[in-house]
Amino acid sequence: MFKPEQETTVFSDEGDDTLGGRLSMARDSAGVSLATLASQLGVSEETMLAWESDRAEPNPSALVKMSALFGVSPIWLMTGAGDGPGEDSDERALDAVRNELSRLRAAHQEIGQLIEATTRQIERLDHQIRLRNVSKDVAH
Repeated sequence: MFKPEQETTVFSDEGDDTLGGRLSMARDSAGVSLATLASQLGVSEETMLAWESDRAEPNPSALVKMSALFGVSPIWLMTGAGDGPGEDSDERALDAVRNELSRLRAAHQEIGQLIEATTRQIERLDHQIRLRNVSKDVAH
């Protein structure tokens, strides 16, 4: 079984009635990042995303390995019947939401910095263009 990582995402019940949805839900419930699981299975993150979005299906040996890593039955992963991941406690759900909010705040701050840098770049370019136009007018 994996140890939960810092980056836990909040998962919903939507889509968990498909193989991909159950894979995503089990991974989220275990607190495992996509990159970590892909590395553990020896596949690319793109392959994992394809599995979780039902664009492709893992081979049986990968399903069995994932079921062992997540502590769920292979039958549950394939069909939804049997032993799935345990219910998250309220504390774990709260921590997941707090982590998500923290990531959103960091992304918001980074976007704000990018907007400011782009605004300054536009102002510099605009100033250069105006100076060039003024010097052309003076030359004529």
